[in-house]
Amino acid sequence: MDLEANQAKQIINDNNNECAKVNSNSTIDDSIPHSSLSVDTALPFPLMSPRIIELCKDLFRKWAKLDDSCFSVETVSGGITNLLLKVSVKEESGDNVAVTVRLYGPNTEYIIDRERELQAIKYLSAAGFGAKLLGVFGNGMVQSFINARTLTPLDMRKPKLAAEIAKQLRRFHQVEIPGLKEPQLWVDMFKFFEKACALRFEDPDKQRIYETISFKEVHKEATQLKELTELFSAPVVFAHNDLLSGNLMLNDEQDKLYIIDFEYGSYNYRGYDIGNHFNEYAGYECDYSLYPSKEEQYHFLRHYLQPEKPYEVSEKDLEGLYVEANTFRLASHLIWALWGLIQARMSPIDFDYLGYFFWRYNEYKKQKEKCFSLAQSHLSGSRTV
Repeated sequence: MDLEANQAKQIINDNNNECAKVNSNSTIDDSIPHSSLSVDTALPFPLMSPRIIELCKDLFRKWAKLDDSCFSVETVSGGITNLLLKVSVKEESGDNVAVTVRLYGPNTEYIIDRERELQAIKYLSAAGFGAKLLGVFGNGMVQSFINARTLTPLDMRKPKLAAEIAKQLRRFHQVEIPGLKEPQLWVDMFKFFEKACALRFEDPDKQRIYETISFKEVHKEATQLKELTELFSAPVVFAHNDLLSGNLMLNDEQDKLYIIDFEYGSYNYRGYDIGNHFNEYAGYECDYSLYPSKEEQYHFLRHYLQPEKPYEVSEKDLEGLYVEANTFRLASHLIWALWGLIQARMSPIDFDYLGYFFWRYNEYKKQKEKCFSLAQSHLSGSRTV
């Protein structure tokens, strides 16, 4: 068992021994500690650290009486939705342990179903994905610390890593999560649409830019794409839905890959999850010249379809998934474009979310004809070129 897994298990067990019994008929721990405390993400780091220490003491009883000097807090990363912190603790036994505190970005509950995330994370963690869930609090969660580095978009296209990501994604798609098993793509798409077209910006410049958007056109595009994708018999799986480089970590010494952060996870179309991943080769800068070539995609898809014998995948299966992924690629652009608009109004994080809408929507329009043609040719029985 990995060191971080051992530490996580010990932290949970120590807490459970004191506060709750686990249902012996379940492999899922139903007694994850909760705290009503919240931590203001707008606080400067020197003022945030004492609150983080107080939170950890409140969640984990074995740490409650430790002096604050036994804790150290450092920033791991500040993404465009969450803030990650590493908390190192010197316990009474002399052992040093570490956990990750994830603070949700302000207003993210407007677009993220936290209840759905917490439901999924327990089962995914039990299946060996991501960090162990150790505790939940007012505006975030505590997880085991993963000793690994976050990948970059350029890392994802390295053949060895691409093959491993594909294998892990296939295994991820085989995890069964209780609850609604209907694909959520179009439910979420039109939910985002309703929110995005009803915004108002206090900044007059942003409002002026926002008013240039034709929501009638966006709705028409989404409807047309939905009708096209419904012609595919795309398998429905539990999808990550946000498999960008920031949600992939690698321990170089152990050569171990981790898929993390399941905020947007839901049952969805297999092709959407793969097409969305390919879009993320472009990074936050949306440099779509980095979108994987057909050869690179085939390499990924072979290892996804048959991890043990990738070069025995039939041409028919390979082509079918290639077309599927590149059709759902368009849906990825639309849904994240709408997401960008909502974030532009709701998020205090310094990121050009409004510009992000146009980067994604313009790329959708640029690729639409090619992707529609590819899909229609395939659906009519023609070979792709």
